Amino acid sequence: MTGQSTRSVLRPGDLLPVGTLGLRTRRLRAMLSALGIAIGIASVVGVLGITRSSQSQLLAQIDQLGTNLLTVVNGRDLGGQEASLPITAAPMIRRIEGVLHAAPTAQLSTVKVYRNDHVPPGQAGGLTVRACDDSLVAALDGSMTAGRFLNAATTRHPVTVLGAEAARTLGISRPDPGTRVWLGGHWFTVAGVLSPLPLAPEVDRSALVGFPVAERLLGYDGHPSRIYVRAAQDRVTDVANLLHVTADPAYPERVDVGRPSDALTARTAVAESSAALFLMLGGIALLVGGIGIANVMVISVLERRSEIGLRRALGATRTHVAAQFLTESLVLAACGGIAGVLIGSAVTTALSYARDWSVLIPGAAVWSGLGIAIVVGGLAGLYPASRAARLSPTDALRTV
Repeated sequence: MTGQSTRSVLRPGDLLPVGTLGLRTRRLRAMLSALGIAIGIASVVGVLGITRSSQSQLLAQIDQLGTNLLTVVNGRDLGGQEASLPITAAPMIRRIEGVLHAAPTAQLSTVKVYRNDHVPPGQAGGLTVRACDDSLVAALDGSMTAGRFLNAATTRHPVTVLGAEAARTLGISRPDPGTRVWLGGHWFTVAGVLSPLPLAPEVDRSALVGFPVAERLLGYDGHPSRIYVRAAQDRVTDVANLLHVTADPAYPERVDVGRPSDALTARTAVAESSAALFLMLGGIALLVGGIGIANVMVISVLERRSEIGLRRALGATRTHVAAQFLTESLVLAACGGIAGVLIGSAVTTALSYARDWSVLIPGAAVWSGLGIAIVVGGLAGLYPASRAARLSPTDALRTV
């Protein structure tokens, strides 16, 4: 009779049940081990999803508001004192080719607005008073929440239009013909309330009056302090380059030109910087999770020495034992990764709905999160798997 050696074979279909045996028998430990991976992946997916969702909202807002709004403001003279824009600045700017609208405004720094004449002086709530004309709404592409904006007739009379923030501060939402505010020591009728202007927050906090009534009652000297310029989209750069010398040909260095949309765009860079910080924290959580898995797997090897010895005695090779524990580590990390993706997606969705953002979860964040989790699990399981494979059957069975 000829002896025939039997070679042990571990079929792929048997690998998953064998590899998850430890997880199924120690469920609480498995859940706690996967928690670190889940937190790390949730941080990665959540940060990337929230950042992308908020950026999409911001970019959509910028596209809606337009990047073709420029501002011309009075700068400083050589002595460091605030300079004044010439009275002719706005009419000259309107002559530049490519300028669609140019709306001059003047902040009346010594004039305050109050809800009534009983409010103590100085308690204006940070509100300002600005003189303007009827071109301001067109230049800012604004709209009215209630009432009407100033026109050629009302600019000559004590009539004001409130910015959105000013109206909230003064407790006025929908003015009626009898709604008045105490402005510069005079009663002004509130004609309307502007909708919020993200590109002109200073207007949101202002009470707007006409130039003629500002000269007659409020001491306005005729010099604008800020001019809003709406340029054709394809001529923005050309117009911006001409604004200094056009606004003040004698002293162009005293003129500051800005682009309000740049401030909104800068918020994207700030959000990306914050996202990088949170991604680093997510990476630390992944590292901690990987160490946790490695620690649990090492303990599992020590606890299951008898099982390892018995399997080796029955013909399992070192490769089979290593594959079993490596599979266990990979499954543990994959479960943590899936849970992390679900948690991160849920957080992104909830916050996006709360902020009225479009929900955008990058596919790269989902798949890379799962991939990173599996890689971390594989690295964390290499040492415990190799240690289990090196155990000899006789040494392992001594603990039985």
